[in-house]
Amino acid sequence: MSEDHTDKGIDRKQFLGRAAVGAGAIAGAGGMAALIPGFAAAQSSGPTAGDIAILGAAEIAEALAVTTYTNIIDTSPFFKRIPGDDQGYLKAARQEEMSHYLLEKSVTGKPAGATTFYYPKKMFSDTQTTLDVLVTLEDAFIAAYLVGVRDFSTADLRVTAARIMGIESDHRTLARVIGPDVASQDGGPLKTITGVQGKAESVAPPNNNGYERTLKWTSISQAVAALTPFINKAAAGKAGFDTSKPYHFQPFTPQLPSPLGAFHSFAG
Repeated sequence: MSEDHTDKGIDRKQFLGRAAVGAGAIAGAGGMAALIPGFAAAQSSGPTAGDIAILGAAEIAEALAVTTYTNIIDTSPFFKRIPGDDQGYLKAARQEEMSHYLLEKSVTGKPAGATTFYYPKKMFSDTQTTLDVLVTLEDAFIAAYLVGVRDFSTADLRVTAARIMGIESDHRTLARVIGPDVASQDGGPLKTITGVQGKAESVAPPNNNGYERTLKWTSISQAVAALTPFINKAAAGKAGFDTSKPYHFQPFTPQLPSPLGAFHSFAG
């Protein structure tokens, strides 16, 4: 359950438009696929090359998400100063992202293609930077899973992508609503959060949350390109990220509170 503990850096203008990189781990991952028929079916009949490309990119994104939440919980000064329920939600998000990673790995049969990550300067040490980056990442994860909704080869896989996307949406909302709870010593409360589109938006309604953002992505390669500064040292340096402190994904066995977290049938 341990993670590397380090800190530091998003220039959201640099977040998109980087060259794509190719696109890992845990024992017992195969058992999780049985909980969701779409993934079990993909294992038995064989996922398409397109399915594997999407799942491979999703694995990297989930490994990045787990690493991000772990370091927020373990190293960010603001974490212990926010209300207990917010702390609990962040801890739950970490568990959920790990569950997603394991599910995807159970189909690809391989660990994530990237497990070392870089972040913008002041990441984890500065509250505004940390929450801006967290929302930016969740924006990207949502858009990536929507590519899966469009392009997966089976209905079950498409529904599964939509189900995971809904959880990423929960996480995005959580990151936004933490802003008003930031303690005064962090310079808070924060009034705005800036996500992947580079526009500061109110942490409270009204804001532009009428629909989830697709970022106009039509291919999973666009999602991989967007994440490149986080997973490629050269691209991270060009984006102004802190390349002196890499963060390493360390998988663990997630502990969801009850079987209600699993969806055993698409009929129910």
